[in-house]
Amino acid sequence: MLWLWATMPATGQTGALRGEWRSYGADLANTRYSALDQVNAQNFNNLEVAWRFRTDALGPRVENNLQVTPLMANGRLYTTAGTRRAAVSLDAGTGEMLWMHSIDEGPRGAAAPRQLSGRGLAYWTDGRQQERVLYVTPGYQLVALDAKTGARIPGFGKDGIVDLKLENDQQMDLVKGEIGLHAAPIVVRDTIVIGAAHLAGGAPRSKTNEKGYIRGFDVRTGKRLWIFHTIPRPGEFGNDTWLNDSWSYTGNAGVWAQMSADEELGMIYLPVELPTGDYYGGHRPGNNLFAESVVALDAKTGQRKWHFQLVHHGIWDFDIPCAPILMDIVVNGKPIKAIAQPTKQNWVYVFDRVTGQPVWPIEERAVEKGEVPGEWYSPTQPFVTKPPAFDRQGVTIDDLVDFTPEIRAEAIKVASRYKLGPIFTPPVVSKWEGPLGTLTLPTATGGANWQGGSFDPETKIMYIFSNTSIGVRGNIPSDPQRTDFTWINGLASDPALGRGGAGGPGGRGQAPAAAGAAAVSGGGGRGQAAAGAVAPGGRGQAPAGGRGAAGGGGGAAGGGGGPNVQGLPLVKPPYGRITALDLNRGELVWQIAHGDTPDNIRNHPALKGLNIPRTGRQGRIGVLTTKTLVIAGEGGTVTMADGRSGAYLRAYDKATGKDAGQVYMPAPQTGSPMTYMLNGRQHIAVAISAGGYGAELLVFRAATGS
Repeated sequence: MLWLWATMPATGQTGALRGEWRSYGADLANTRYSALDQVNAQNFNNLEVAWRFRTDALGPRVENNLQVTPLMANGRLYTTAGTRRAAVSLDAGTGEMLWMHSIDEGPRGAAAPRQLSGRGLAYWTDGRQQERVLYVTPGYQLVALDAKTGARIPGFGKDGIVDLKLENDQQMDLVKGEIGLHAAPIVVRDTIVIGAAHLAGGAPRSKTNEKGYIRGFDVRTGKRLWIFHTIPRPGEFGNDTWLNDSWSYTGNAGVWAQMSADEELGMIYLPVELPTGDYYGGHRPGNNLFAESVVALDAKTGQRKWHFQLVHHGIWDFDIPCAPILMDIVVNGKPIKAIAQPTKQNWVYVFDRVTGQPVWPIEERAVEKGEVPGEWYSPTQPFVTKPPAFDRQGVTIDDLVDFTPEIRAEAIKVASRYKLGPIFTPPVVSKWEGPLGTLTLPTATGGANWQGGSFDPETKIMYIFSNTSIGVRGNIPSDPQRTDFTWINGLASDPALGRGGAGGPGGRGQAPAAAGAAAVSGGGGRGQAAAGAVAPGGRGQAPAGGRGAAGGGGGAAGGGGGPNVQGLPLVKPPYGRITALDLNRGELVWQIAHGDTPDNIRNHPALKGLNIPRTGRQGRIGVLTTKTLVIAGEGGTVTMADGRSGAYLRAYDKATGKDAGQVYMPAPQTGSPMTYMLNGRQHIAVAISAGGYGAELLVFRAATGS
């Protein structure tokens, strides 16, 4: 290995400093890296629980999906928690709650499209006396708190609060306006940068929606400094990519993921999502800039510096789900200030972060034109040439599960009802006689999702978790009396049952398919199954191999939703994996299955007596990298040898991917882990939760004498 990078400056992408963790992704570069090394392969199995913090009392009901990464500064942890999204300060050594701030937003909070605890908050200090934490409430209000006391900052906005539904360059109902944010804000050169998220779903009530503009605010006063129109207005660059004036009514195109920044360059990097309509875009003809683009902005003015669109006119819910990672690499002897964007489609797009030029060629290649009436199709899509895809793309017969010849034959029969093809094969008009839909791999959950990746600034290797699961994408006619979409996401039903396939609006702005229309599994930050629709396998109308449970739990556990074979995933394992990519060379270093084999696979009667290697399992798993280890929890529980149900926090040798240790957790990882040093001992904190297990922060530390 050539250590050419050793003399390069690493400003902005050095990982967490001083044994703390002051930003959601460790630093504004989102490396999720710490140079701490007290916890290592020799002592990982002996980690002890330092403390745990349950969130049950921080809201009107128990939370079962805690997605936070806490921050640590000056001996305190800061996090959001609970179903009302309280901001909390904890003693980093004991877990004692030092203060809590919460707002009951009433009807506004109840109508919010992004509820629960969110993913965290931002920390800011002037380097002298002032320390602040900032977070966004479910009702889309920016709150600034004194980090020492939890008191709202009186000179910030109105009594410490800025209403983000105001000064947004659009009219918006202050209670029912469908806009919010799960992600933590970032602070760049004393400017708070705020994204926007919307209601998840593939069957919206209307093609008209709030627009996800990005804004900068003064960290001291809360004053709006600038706004960037992610859907350009007339006269702005990119407006001509919205044909028929579709810019005027189309919404979304926000940034629901984390953002990154380079303070030295004074630049912010936005991972922009889809416009309104995850799987049908006939109402928004054109390539739709800046949707599904990486956009670089000037932190002071909000002016666009460069952009690159990763998907043209998206109809796959491949919106960018996570923060790009900033890094300094050396390619063919040339030092490059780079930015690497992991994606749902299993590519890492690598650019020069100053100019936006691809580090390796990204080729425009012809893709299939679909058949859905009224849809507008881009004739080409960008294809990454290096590094290689970190998970599978597209579906062929060779991808189908083959645990036994009988299971293989059944898988082929199930797949025959669907359209198969490479990545960017478009959704079809769903027909009961076939094709029922397009089999997609990856699905809207990825690939990568909101947890993103981790990067080692010393070795220049990126580590990323990904899901391998099958989804189905079909479109069915909508009910024009209930939605102004022509087509919505869903699957046709058996006409013998006498039920139509039309859809109409459901609760909270999402149109469910009519009774009898089969829903499809949903995705990452946005696309979930149409509420009220009938999943294949329900009411007797599904084809053979109907839909199993999504995720890493029951049904087709480990392999996600979509068609299955006797409850087993339709495709071969692994179903969850961690991949190491050398970004100096653009090459794969190693890849492993991550996560124990789910109970319903290892205990399946059709597999009795077979020795099946660890399959990995689905999840939304953030990866932590330290001096010697890659650390990640599992996304689902298994029954262990002692009869307990639980999951493991696992460690791998970061050079080889070999197992380096594991410790028990009573529930799966649902937030991304972080690490810090306190009183001479390294700690690792991770959020865990599950349907039957109330959310908590679980904090491990190196055992005495380690």
